[in-house]
Amino acid sequence: MRTTRCWLCMLVSFTLLAMLMGVLSAADEPREIARPDEAAEREWMTAYIGTYTRGSDSQGIYRFRVDPVSGEMTEPELAGEVVNPSFLAIHPHGKFLYAVSEIEDLDGRPTGGVVAFSIGAANGELTRLNAQPSGGGSPCHINVDSWGGHVYVANYGGGSVAMLPIAEDGSLKPASAVVQHAGKSVDPRRQEAPHAHSITLSPDEKRAYVADLGLDQVLVYDIDHKEGTLTPAEPPHASVAPGAGPRHFDFHPNGELAYVINELSQTVTAFEFDAESGRLQEVQTISTLPGAPVPGNSTADIHVHPNGKALYGSNRGHNSIVVYAIDADRGTLKLVQHQSTLGEVPRNFAIVPGGNVLLAENQESGTIASFTIDPETGLLNATRQMVKVPKPVCIRFMPATSH
Repeated sequence: MRTTRCWLCMLVSFTLLAMLMGVLSAADEPREIARPDEAAEREWMTAYIGTYTRGSDSQGIYRFRVDPVSGEMTEPELAGEVVNPSFLAIHPHGKFLYAVSEIEDLDGRPTGGVVAFSIGAANGELTRLNAQPSGGGSPCHINVDSWGGHVYVANYGGGSVAMLPIAEDGSLKPASAVVQHAGKSVDPRRQEAPHAHSITLSPDEKRAYVADLGLDQVLVYDIDHKEGTLTPAEPPHASVAPGAGPRHFDFHPNGELAYVINELSQTVTAFEFDAESGRLQEVQTISTLPGAPVPGNSTADIHVHPNGKALYGSNRGHNSIVVYAIDADRGTLKLVQHQSTLGEVPRNFAIVPGGNVLLAENQESGTIASFTIDPETGLLNATRQMVKVPKPVCIRFMPATSH
């Protein structure tokens, strides 16, 4: 009996040991992590990346997904081929995408192009619909109105802006309006002629605001959506300091403030905005750098946080995102942070819808880095999440109601 009990004890012991070893082995084995496609759709957002193809390995427009809370990203994959799709706009219905083709010659004509794509409902791949002349060389910025009636384009090389109607099938009709800028400013190398660098619609979409680097002006146009025309407003522009070089422009969500980032002077100018008249009145100009000028630095992009408490701008050379707190009463800016973008030449950046994450596109290092945002202070914190894509320039997110 004693021998039998011993054998039973040994058997139980070996069984327990085997079970324990099995648990430990399972714990050591790598577990399969759920892919974003398997996560709830509301937890991940689809976005498209515009790039420079010339002088790089890029083939066009790329697609990836991002967690809007953690900043985790999937590896970008090619969605559609086009030459130099440096800036993108997505139709409000989410079924079409529009890209500038930042070139000087389209089919033998001295103009850049605007290319229309349909977006595949199943896989997000892009199918080319058609292309139209942009009305000037080197188109570098594009927008679409909230009902998908027109596309608006700024031509840097041509120093002009254009308005193109959108057909029912999402394709583009020829431009209904092209406005040529004229003049120059004080920098003989960069401001020898007009250089329209961005076109932004007012909150009520009655006007278009065009930052022209070559003229040191933010030009204002009245929009006739029915006729498809752009007419100089009254007043027709707001000026910044000579040699400032205004580049990108953004409105505050309160509808009473606006900001332009100046590429050449490495500053941001804050304006009071009168929605009724369209007038911009300067209230402050502030440096984007922490101290003395940085040799070779220039600014690029600017965005107000959706809650209106912070403003962000990108420094190329200093390779940082500058963060300002916005005074709730006056709209003036107070410097609170410079966050490294963990790469070289952050041409543009994007705040993920919801306001929890910022994505910085490092053009020269070919990376996109993510940062979480403190909603109260606006401060950025690096997530150490980073993906690679050649020469990234622009990120645009799919509307939540798309498809």
